[in-house]
Amino acid sequence: MNTFVIADPKKCIGCRTCEVACVLAHSNGAGVKALTAAHFIPRLKVIRTAKVSVPIQCHHCDDAPCLKVCSTGAIVFSNDSVQVNQQRCVGCKSCMVACPYGVVEIVTLEKLERAAGTHARQPNTVEAQKCDLCIEHRDGPSCIRVCPTKSLRFVDHKTASVVMKTRQENAALESGEITM
Repeated sequence: MNTFVIADPKKCIGCRTCEVACVLAHSNGAGVKALTAAHFIPRLKVIRTAKVSVPIQCHHCDDAPCLKVCSTGAIVFSNDSVQVNQQRCVGCKSCMVACPYGVVEIVTLEKLERAAGTHARQPNTVEAQKCDLCIEHRDGPSCIRVCPTKSLRFVDHKTASVVMKTRQENAALESGEITM
């Protein structure tokens, strides 16, 4: 089973702190510039309705549709998760269409080249972006660390097994006595 982050909509207040943490974690040193409207591209999105607010992000599916349709092999299973290898991504959008959760985003990036102290614009490149569980950060997903209501949690095989066992025990206790 792949690892993933899950949110408890009963605890989420829709503050979007997780989005800010995500952008900063993936800003590649851009810092505050990453928080401007043009550069604010979180890899999770807080959805707010009249009744609920909750961040939606990659589920790192075990049978990942995005991985299956990727013609360049840019989407791979790695470290118990689904990752995008940006060097192989051509921005074809197949993964975006295949994702049942709508969490793969195709992002246009401007390449800047320093030439004699000036910035010459190069053609735009595109890449698929989605939650990568902050795999490059040793402290794990930034969104979990900053959530003020602790509505986000990391789920791995051990955590899932404990939850399943607890739910099975609760179901057995609620069913009462079985007679035949």
